[in-house]
Amino acid sequence: MVEHAPEHPAYPVGLRLSGRRVVVVGGGQVAQRRLPALIATGADIVLVSPSATPSVEAMADAGEIRWERRRYAAGDLADAWYVLVATSDTEANEHASAEAERNRTWCVRSDDAGAATAWTPATGRSEGVTVAVLTGRDPRRSASVRDAIVEGLRDGTIAAPRHRSRTPGVALVGGGPGDPDLITVRGRRLLAEADVVIADRLGPRDLLDELPPHVEVIDAAKIPYGRFMAQEAINNALIEHARAGRAVVRLKGGDPFVFGRGMEEAEALADAGIPCVVVPGISSSISVPGAAGIPVTHRGVAHEFTVVSGHVAPDDDRSLVDWPALARLRGTIVVLMGVDKIGAIAGALIAGGRAPHTPVALVQEGTTAAQRRVDATLATVADTVVAEGVRPPAVIVIGDVVTVGRRAHA
Repeated sequence: MVEHAPEHPAYPVGLRLSGRRVVVVGGGQVAQRRLPALIATGADIVLVSPSATPSVEAMADAGEIRWERRRYAAGDLADAWYVLVATSDTEANEHASAEAERNRTWCVRSDDAGAATAWTPATGRSEGVTVAVLTGRDPRRSASVRDAIVEGLRDGTIAAPRHRSRTPGVALVGGGPGDPDLITVRGRRLLAEADVVIADRLGPRDLLDELPPHVEVIDAAKIPYGRFMAQEAINNALIEHARAGRAVVRLKGGDPFVFGRGMEEAEALADAGIPCVVVPGISSSISVPGAAGIPVTHRGVAHEFTVVSGHVAPDDDRSLVDWPALARLRGTIVVLMGVDKIGAIAGALIAGGRAPHTPVALVQEGTTAAQRRVDATLATVADTVVAEGVRPPAVIVIGDVVTVGRRAHA
């Protein structure tokens, strides 16, 4: 047996085991934890053990491994490229480890890391990246470091942009209601990998401050559009930067497809042959009421909720909302982009049969440090907006759920 000085670090390496023989001795909990990763490599895995956990047995039944239901015997490790020894029999572990040493086969021992010729790192994966951490004989520290790195890659706090394999294109990312912590993990990672970010005014602005200095940040509201409509100018900017080989993120508030014109941008990119991925976001229609303590549904109070755009008034010929039908519903109504039209909206709902005393809550700058809530009724909301100086962006919640939330936060 070769003695290894404890001060010598292990040499990290990635084994490509596809189609190569791997022997696992022992079918207990250690094998159960290690086998899925070995199976994922495509290795030809032989399990030698008289018994196995139900999970390991299921792997054998599925044909993912070959199971020889017996104890280890000399010669079992012939032609193996890699060996995992994990039985509860110390003598059997020593014999198997000795055979691996004679065969010059790298061998991991679960019972005695000091006697092994290889150590299993704490591993994790994120978007095609495998993180493997070795800290000598301190597996808990390895796992902690692994977890921190993987989490950083997933949420974008560790920026690791692709270089060789990255395909230029556009990601339509929903940034959520305003709090930067409420963007999705995937959205934050794509931001960290972007070359160009075209951002809406209502996107989570704090995230832009975290971007590396080489990232070009473009305010969508300030794109010069001349004879083009603003949306056409944004579409053209997305196409232009993507065609230049850049990774582009279109950062939008809320969800790209909830009154966000995201589909118009996706269609323009498709017509131009530009790859596009859509990353859903947390819509303010649900999250902002929740942040203010208002459930959009509640048992015995509201069994449905309807999200309505208020950017055009009920009597506007462009309105696509059936306001009389909406007034007849008994559930919650959530109005987005309706602060300046709330008087007309309230009037249409009352005319359609909603009670004037129906509770209304307006939540301004929801989920941010500037969040505030103003309560009213359908009869008083128009005057309340003026008196309280409520300004966009604000989410308006109409229905009895408003008082449910108020009771819970009293």
